[in-house]
Amino acid sequence: MTGPDHGPGIVDAHHHVWDLSVRDQDWITGPELAPLRRNFSLADLTPEARAAGVGATVLVQTITVPEETPEFLALAARSDLVAGVVGWTDLTAPDVADTLAGLRAGLGGKHLVGMRHQVQSEPDPRWLLRPDALRGLTAIAEAGLAYDLVVKPSQLAATVEAAQRVPGLTFVLDHLGKPPIASGELVPWAEQIRRLAALPNTVCKLSGMVTEADWGSWTVDDLRPYADTVLDAFGPGRLMFGSDWPVCRLAATYAEVVAVAGAVTAELSPAERRDVFTGTAVRTYGLTVMTPPVPPQDTPCA
Repeated sequence: MTGPDHGPGIVDAHHHVWDLSVRDQDWITGPELAPLRRNFSLADLTPEARAAGVGATVLVQTITVPEETPEFLALAARSDLVAGVVGWTDLTAPDVADTLAGLRAGLGGKHLVGMRHQVQSEPDPRWLLRPDALRGLTAIAEAGLAYDLVVKPSQLAATVEAAQRVPGLTFVLDHLGKPPIASGELVPWAEQIRRLAALPNTVCKLSGMVTEADWGSWTVDDLRPYADTVLDAFGPGRLMFGSDWPVCRLAATYAEVVAVAGAVTAELSPAERRDVFTGTAVRTYGLTVMTPPVPPQDTPCA
């Protein structure tokens, strides 16, 4: 599989790093996830990202501990690659606004662009609609930050309602809402995606597709119906590329993930591709990055 030569300046709007000597990643369990049970650093990511034409990235939280976000902000302050950080704080705590102000005032605080919680792990499918969660979402909106959504398809209905209840907040759907690509099902996921996309304060990440597919045998044709659904629903102006590195390594290399994104957007205009690969992320997160050249057309991968 060969990827597109997008040139310098792509924004990778979703990746992670972790150091197991600092703290455990307790979600990495079982033999299937064993390849992830090692340290992944910016030093590991940078050559792969640069080789793919990535000029800036957004570093996203991995676990729900308060210490991680200040560490990520400090990392961004020292990095010429990380342009933004999506962090974590307890959304249900009464002092969310004070916590956000403290993060902004600390080292690297200018890089804080959004917050996220592992909603996918909450047993209550309507967790986002709890009064304390809605209060926290409102505080995030008032701080001028975005809110990343990592949810399962069964939680999309509550996500739609939360976005309706907090219209001043930009909700960013990670990984297309984790559709069942491996089984090939589109409904009811696609119906909920269209409901969410009908709200003007929602954005979607073109990320995480390969790990929702069959890791060992996926093809671009397997992924295309899901990419087409979000492209049609959100439009390129509200869709942004993300690698989900290093989790993507379970099913694809970094270069392959970039190639997939190029393949499923090959029919878009140059301006539309610029949105997907840079513009949407810059606008949504308020990133300061150099303006890239227009990504050229790509030929689909096998």
